[in-house]
Amino acid sequence: MLSTLDDLKQRLQTALVNAFGPELEGTDPVLVPTNNPQFGDYQANVAMSLAKRLKDKPRAIATKIVENLIIDDLCDTPQIAGPGFINLKFKTDYLQEQLKAVYSDERLGIPTAQPKRTIVDFSSPNIAKEMHVGHLRSTIIGECIARTLEFLGHDVLRLNHVGDWGTQFGMLITHLRDVCPEAITESSSVEIGDLVEFYKQAKKRFDEDEDFKSTSRDAVVALQSGEETAYKAWQLLCEQSRKEFQKIYDRLDITIQERGESFYKPLQDDVTKDLTSLGLLEENQGAQVVFLEGFTNKDGNPQPLIVRKSDGGFNYATTDLAAIRQRTINEKAERVIYITDAGQANHFAQVFQVANRAHWIPDNVELVHVPFGLVKGEDGKKLKTRSGETVKLKDLLDEAITRSEKDLKQRIADESRNESEDFIHEVSTAVGLGAVKYADLSQNRTSDYIFSFDKMLALQGNTAPYMLYAYVRVQGISRKGDIDFSQLGEAPIVLEDNTELALAKHLLALDTIVIEVAQDLFPNRLCQYLFELSQKFNQFYDRCSVLQAEEPQRTSRLMLCDLTARTLKLGLSLLGIQVLERM
Repeated sequence: MLSTLDDLKQRLQTALVNAFGPELEGTDPVLVPTNNPQFGDYQANVAMSLAKRLKDKPRAIATKIVENLIIDDLCDTPQIAGPGFINLKFKTDYLQEQLKAVYSDERLGIPTAQPKRTIVDFSSPNIAKEMHVGHLRSTIIGECIARTLEFLGHDVLRLNHVGDWGTQFGMLITHLRDVCPEAITESSSVEIGDLVEFYKQAKKRFDEDEDFKSTSRDAVVALQSGEETAYKAWQLLCEQSRKEFQKIYDRLDITIQERGESFYKPLQDDVTKDLTSLGLLEENQGAQVVFLEGFTNKDGNPQPLIVRKSDGGFNYATTDLAAIRQRTINEKAERVIYITDAGQANHFAQVFQVANRAHWIPDNVELVHVPFGLVKGEDGKKLKTRSGETVKLKDLLDEAITRSEKDLKQRIADESRNESEDFIHEVSTAVGLGAVKYADLSQNRTSDYIFSFDKMLALQGNTAPYMLYAYVRVQGISRKGDIDFSQLGEAPIVLEDNTELALAKHLLALDTIVIEVAQDLFPNRLCQYLFELSQKFNQFYDRCSVLQAEEPQRTSRLMLCDLTARTLKLGLSLLGIQVLERM
């Protein structure tokens, strides 16, 4: 089934060809929602953009388009306004039919896509370090994008490119041999917090003690050569960190497969071989580099991307090149999506360029960097603890749940309700975690955003609790009226009140929004859609009697309520947020 909007676009494109010839095939009709409902639902502005090309007045062009527009089954008679705007208003009968078709569809009218093998690279914490608030955005955005693509039918491989290799491990292993040898010989002998502290101590020694630095480098060599004790120590450190990462992923309902830097280590030599055979790899100050096109250093000379350092070691760029090569050649990925902070935009632009010049990227393959901004405190500065430390993700999630529980208990007391501890735990956990996720996803990901518990837990505004309450409201109708929504499907949908019509039109836009998110990778568009849906539902519910209405309105309005709840549930699930039957 074509979406309502796609159907409208297609018919306008056909009218353009019929009016002006095949050279206008595929022309964008410039279809946008009207600013004022009295002018209709959508406005086609293509006539203005064609005036110069067709050497005619926009209004005359608009008239010819309308004369060739077959749309009687969808819309009322089109109206030409101003210099050449074509105003279109859907017929109520058409909206009722479309809504009934969506209601009967488990996928709510959202078609499956032509499946693509897609890799989503997200989260990416470092071994021997705790996940902090900086990992929040990558993890949450990545999960949402992966869920959306999977729902549309794409073959998605979710990858966690953890930092599990490099000089830091030689440094940490050397320090632990001195101060806590059991940490590198016995499983689970230290907590992740202890490892973080040991890492800080090791880094200080590395920066200040030449002998320690030399021994650390020897340990790196031993690790890279597969020396047994060094390799076992590395495995134990990785194992301990993975356990802690998984606790976070379980809490956030994140599904992800680890492929750390170590996975691509054996593939790095193939990178240099390929680049050398193509004549792209050059020696520069003892290092092997590729000189980039369009990138210059401070002196205005071409900037090199270092592939192999002067000491013979590889770096992050080499690892990322090896990953691209493996993902496109071995995994046959058609789309690879990298979700990292905006500060890495330059790095990925450079790596993508080299990969393209090395012919690792076939024409049917798309590499996409999805950048995101910083999380800031209410003081407008990078979010830190009072002591100036980076906020641990575990602590942030705990705080969200604690605050949610406090708010819930106060509400229960105010309403003189009796609720079990299990209920309180379930609701406060779902609301707290949902609020954190939604607060992040509702922002334009390219922007920094201010982290505020008070705002994200508010029951009003563009927040998770507001969305969850709209869903709960529908479930309350079901309980109050003893309604089985699954038994309503055969009844007609009747739209009479303006709030019913507004809600119906918004419900029919879901497919367009989900497809846009999958293409453009901006989850905030889905959040905005759900927020507006909740608003339109509340306006409808406040104005229109449901349980007390006469038939056929009663059943029709119950179906509108049910479809709203199903839409909210689907939309929130794509965001990784759990709905609740009661709050």
